[in-house]
Amino acid sequence: MSLSVVHSRALLGLDARAVRVEVHLANGLPSFTLVGLVDTEVKEARERVRSAIANAGLAFPSNQRITVNLAPADLPKDSGRFDLPIALGILAASGQIDGTRLEGWEFAGELSLGGELRPVRGALAMSLALHRDAIRESEKRARLVLPPGSAEEAALVADAEVYRAKHLLDVVAHFLPESQQEASSTDETGWARLQAAGPGTEPRYPDLADVKGQAPARRALEIAAAGGHSLLMVGPPGSGKSMLAQRFAGLLPPMDTTEALESAAVASLAGRFDIGRWGQRPTCAPHHSASAVALVGGGSPPRPGEISLAHHGVLFLDELPEFPRAALEALREPLESGHIRISRAAVQSEFPARFQLIAAMNPCPCGFLGHPTRTCRDTPDQVARYQGKLSGPLLDRIDLHVEVPALPPGELLDGQAGENSAAVRGRVANARQRAWERQGHANQTLSGQSLDAHVQAEPSALKFLNTAAARLGWSARSTHRALRVARTIADLAGSGTVGVSHVAEAVQYRRVLRP
Repeated sequence: MSLSVVHSRALLGLDARAVRVEVHLANGLPSFTLVGLVDTEVKEARERVRSAIANAGLAFPSNQRITVNLAPADLPKDSGRFDLPIALGILAASGQIDGTRLEGWEFAGELSLGGELRPVRGALAMSLALHRDAIRESEKRARLVLPPGSAEEAALVADAEVYRAKHLLDVVAHFLPESQQEASSTDETGWARLQAAGPGTEPRYPDLADVKGQAPARRALEIAAAGGHSLLMVGPPGSGKSMLAQRFAGLLPPMDTTEALESAAVASLAGRFDIGRWGQRPTCAPHHSASAVALVGGGSPPRPGEISLAHHGVLFLDELPEFPRAALEALREPLESGHIRISRAAVQSEFPARFQLIAAMNPCPCGFLGHPTRTCRDTPDQVARYQGKLSGPLLDRIDLHVEVPALPPGELLDGQAGENSAAVRGRVANARQRAWERQGHANQTLSGQSLDAHVQAEPSALKFLNTAAARLGWSARSTHRALRVARTIADLAGSGTVGVSHVAEAVQYRRVLRP
């Protein structure tokens, strides 16, 4: 048979679309043609596949015209993931393996010139897409063959049927014609079915007990964790802002399986997935020189940015005013919607971006405005210009603003250790459970009629908030965000209704910087 079909998948954002690798051998001038909107990386597969087949001791049909079509033709294909399916298609079309036995299998893997299989990006996204397609079409799920490193990722999906192959010959041995099965002498250790893996050891985070003093900032971290709120810390250099932010992920409840899979799938797309950190909430801390594309994603084909890599985790932006203005303004929509849509001329990709923003900044360019012992050397004009780098709409979207003052040396050296992360995490989990039982999602996402129905504020509390918002000149967004924070404070206190004291505390967290 001179025509064969092998199944694989191409990445489009976080989605892995099904691809048919069609291979046709015909008489004519010897050639090797790849069609189907393929990128340069895929075109280079011709040389890798040719060498891998020859060096594996198999016959490459170099005296025939080889045409490989990756369908659908309008779907962009990139990376070396199609090396293995192309090689299998050529071997099936030339009769060296049984093409009928390839039905119900999907393959991905980059080939070395010697035939070894190398990992590919997005293995977890492929496995998740395979799972969704099987549920949608009510069919038996296809089996997936991947290289070492990628197969372990894909096996994290429950009920996944994933096989690991180390070499091209390991795959070929399992698809030989029945008459040649017994004669095959391939080492079986190169082929193995992987069982679905679960969480390993408990994720470990830096402990909040390391932070001495800073009771207001610790309280703000607890509120932010309990309600899913964003937080801005303002204070002089060395006051502990970065130390507090690095311990925030340890205050969040453990990830469930769905959240862990979504977070790991995004990391797999960027080549950052580490199976040893399975189930650990990510903390992404890009340098302040990062561009807008680095933060929100982009490129061709589109890749996830830092906000998507922080999905179900923490995005820590230190030295917030030093980030490019365009990069900061690009955060405004994802902070509200929880996803980012990247549009290009040929394709549109959507990535999840439900992250918690923790930002830190100095109060002025020199950093010592309001310091108890150091004198600020900046003029009021310089301070206003520095703080003005943050736009009003962006500050409006940050729920909590808290001051982190410099600690006296005596309190820092002789002070008692603070409360540990486990104790705070227990209160956070209880508050989140109350919110989930009441409305089915975190307080940060309350809006519109849902906010009116579930905030359960006392009339005196609403009157107090109305007076505060009028005197401080708040926008409607700022007022609603303060009300959400008050709802979280009430949940931490175990109160069914929002009282004046809860609103008063929430108001205090929006007075450090005014947009």
